[in-house]
Amino acid sequence: MQVLFTIPVISCSSNKKIIINDADKEYSFKVDTLNWFDSLRNRVIPVALYKQKTEKNITNREVIIFSHGYGENKGGNYLAYSYLTEKLAPKGYFVVIIQHELTTDSLIPLTGLPQVVRRPFWERGAENILFVINELKRSRPKLNFKRLTLIAHSNGADMSALFAQQYPNLVNKIITLDNRRVALPRTKHPEVFSLRSSDQPADVGVIPSSEEQQLFGIKIIRLPHTIHNDMDDRASKAQRKEINDYILSFLKD
Repeated sequence: MQVLFTIPVISCSSNKKIIINDADKEYSFKVDTLNWFDSLRNRVIPVALYKQKTEKNITNREVIIFSHGYGENKGGNYLAYSYLTEKLAPKGYFVVIIQHELTTDSLIPLTGLPQVVRRPFWERGAENILFVINELKRSRPKLNFKRLTLIAHSNGADMSALFAQQYPNLVNKIITLDNRRVALPRTKHPEVFSLRSSDQPADVGVIPSSEEQQLFGIKIIRLPHTIHNDMDDRASKAQRKEINDYILSFLKD
């Protein structure tokens, strides 16, 4: 049965409609774009909240925090993964997407050792994630923070990998799309999953060895027909389906 989802987007002039074929009930969800303010760091943090709406008051929703790839501070990158976030919201997840880069930020250095010159940017991203988690706990305490999942692409995935290292007790699962610089945690908790592109290898030590994958139950999946830059909304229909299918399976794992 085909089910129609309508998404009224705040601050946008039109509504989007999505057909979901595998749902058994009719749900609607909306996307709120907000600017939160971290007073301790004097920093605005734009976020998009994908909130499912049903006739019943849903509690205990699992939380997903998504972090985008590097966009050269142009802004709006947090909305560039709609094929994924719009798939997760109807499944009942409370999805939060963080815009990590502001137009006033310094650009990421393109020369020098990435693990050194880019470390402050990853640390700032980890602080953004922590702020968002604390803000959600304050404003929406009925969400299920025990099963919080980080999903992220590229530079955002490096931030998320760093966060999972720093705050393992706050994260249930981490799913990265092609993090290349920051090592994935070698742990059973949080659970670790990663989708890898066909064209951009990770730095030495980022991906757990076969022995580590087996020891900690880490799942590394290579996508032979998807390049690094096609993991956002530039992905083809087939690529989108493959990525969504893997991520939904990781969430249920």
